[in-house]
Amino acid sequence: MNAIAQPAPRTAPAFAVALALAAVYTLWGSTYLAIRFALPGYPPFLLGACRMAIAGVLMYAVLRRRGVPAPTRAQWRTIAVLSIFMVLLSNGFVNLAETQVGSGLAAIAVASMPLFAGVFAMLRGRHPSRAEWIGLVIGFAGVVWLSAGGALSGSPLGLACLIVAPLAWAWGSIWSRDRDLPAPFMSAATQMMVGSVWMLVAALLHGERFAGVPPWQATAAMLYLVVAGSIFGFTAYIWLLHHVRPALATSYAYVNPPLAVAIGALIGGEAFTAHDLGAMAVILAGVVVITLAKARAGNGGR
Repeated sequence: MNAIAQPAPRTAPAFAVALALAAVYTLWGSTYLAIRFALPGYPPFLLGACRMAIAGVLMYAVLRRRGVPAPTRAQWRTIAVLSIFMVLLSNGFVNLAETQVGSGLAAIAVASMPLFAGVFAMLRGRHPSRAEWIGLVIGFAGVVWLSAGGALSGSPLGLACLIVAPLAWAWGSIWSRDRDLPAPFMSAATQMMVGSVWMLVAALLHGERFAGVPPWQATAAMLYLVVAGSIFGFTAYIWLLHHVRPALATSYAYVNPPLAVAIGALIGGEAFTAHDLGAMAVILAGVVVITLAKARAGNGGR
């Protein structure tokens, strides 16, 4: 996901809101398994480069044709830095992690992102409420539980990547809040475009290359990531930010992980231990507590 501003919500039909939420939940929840299906034909950083370049260029072309201004030179510099965190270190490292761990396990680990965002916001001067502190403690207890045993502890590379990815995503989200960025859709498109260049550099440093023409199944999964994850899913998310409360729009943070686990088990044949599922429940409990606390604070309560 890319860093964007959150405008004041406007009213919208309940059916449209439900449809957009369903799109964000299902499309983003399914991307973890789609990454796993794409990796046999696309090395992790080359997968990210292809996905982000195609989605970014398509979105940029459509936006420019509709008259959306291109970023200024200063905005391009900000985007160049931001895309390191929001594209390379988040999406790229999830791809790399999934070369060793299952898609559902990756989704469980990435669910810790709101916890890291809360810590970074605190370090930048925002004081959490008591309820948010409780949520942070609960959530990080789940992160420690997930890291200390089970399948993830058996993969040092996967564990490292799935710590860096949510950290980078959280830091980029917080860092971008006081930066000059273009309009939301243009910000997303240009972050993907520039991020694809960072992905290509990482692929070269990682020694990645195509051994041959990728199988059609892997290419179909990559194109699904482009269309479903990067274009349709993100468009639905932006629409939600314009029409509903941020707490509802960002509810994907605790819906996507269990959905990704279910999709991984039903379609991908992945198995999960009681340890993994217990850690997921604790992490998501912390995220829910933090989200509800922020929603109450936004309504004037603490």
